[in-house]
Amino acid sequence: MSAGKSGGAGGEANDNEPPDQTEGDRALPGLEKELGKVLGREAAPQLPARFYKLATVSDAAEGFGVALDGRALKTPKKFPLTVPTRLLAEAIAAEWAAQGPRINPSSMPLTRLANTAIDAVAPNLASVQADIVQFAGSDALCYRAAEPERLAELQAATWDPILAWSAETLGARFLTQTGVLHIAQPEPALEAVARAVAPFSAFQLTALHVMTTLMGSSVLALAVATGSLDATTAWHAAHLDEDWQIATWGSDEEAVARREQRWREMQAAAAFLTTLR
Repeated sequence: MSAGKSGGAGGEANDNEPPDQTEGDRALPGLEKELGKVLGREAAPQLPARFYKLATVSDAAEGFGVALDGRALKTPKKFPLTVPTRLLAEAIAAEWAAQGPRINPSSMPLTRLANTAIDAVAPNLASVQADIVQFAGSDALCYRAAEPERLAELQAATWDPILAWSAETLGARFLTQTGVLHIAQPEPALEAVARAVAPFSAFQLTALHVMTTLMGSSVLALAVATGSLDATTAWHAAHLDEDWQIATWGSDEEAVARREQRWREMQAAAAFLTTLR
């Protein structure tokens, strides 16, 4: 991220102001739009020119920052991009250092997650927590196929141990049913999820929310966030039904491309969590 402010897409440097991020990556109003940008689902703007030579880690009052040619980087909403661990700051600096002649925000997932944590999640912790609890109320692991029998068996073999972990570790005991009609989950189960989510920082909560929405399961996301499942295992568990359909009927190129993009988003969220430990 030469130094100076990139007013729009990498304009003239201004020695009196620290660099902020480009208009193309500026945060949009509304939490859902903010989180949508993290997942790379907004229309891509014209890429700005690179306006710096070096991206380095710098010490900050409450953690670590990233400096572009010695000037501290700011988020799209002009807050200091300060992260809680040196490891995350180094990973973000590496994303900026790896940019070519043009700055491509979609190639910097950790930067985008950090921006969202600071600009969108930190001011709305309660709302994001509540959204994750709401996902738990219709968690994908609770809805089972009636047939074919082999699919139902695979679901039970894969998902039941994860729900058992939730009951034992989180104290969240969920009900399951056959079919897709909504089943109301016990209030104590949802309260247990709320307690599990409460200690998460804005940075951790950002990654947790991304994983929850990608997998349709708060339980799977919490299992990854707590180190009880790795991202790959959780991803395959979340897509068991889809993989069954692919094995039976095949897939098309567009569906494969969407799945690959979402998997990259999942990997970025998991990597983001790892740098926070």
